[in-house]
Amino acid sequence: MVRTQIYLTDKQRDALVAIAKDSGKKQSVVIREAIERLIERAGDDRKESILRKAAGIWENRADLPDFRTLRSEWG
Repeated sequence: MVRTQIYLTDKQRDALVAIAKDSGKKQSVVIREAIERLIERAGDDRKESILRKAAGIWENRADLPDFRTLRSEWG
């Protein structure tokens, strides 16, 4: 692990202390869990953004074969 120093507002610090106390976890564990959730959510948001950008990229392409005809030949 890498040691990192952060600055919190008084409100954030108080909330962190309360969450750690209520959950029976150390503050550092609560912070790491929160960061992990943020990273996962950002990754999901990034994946969704990429998929949205890719949607329809094959639309209106005249240089591609008719995939419906090709697929019907598979069966």
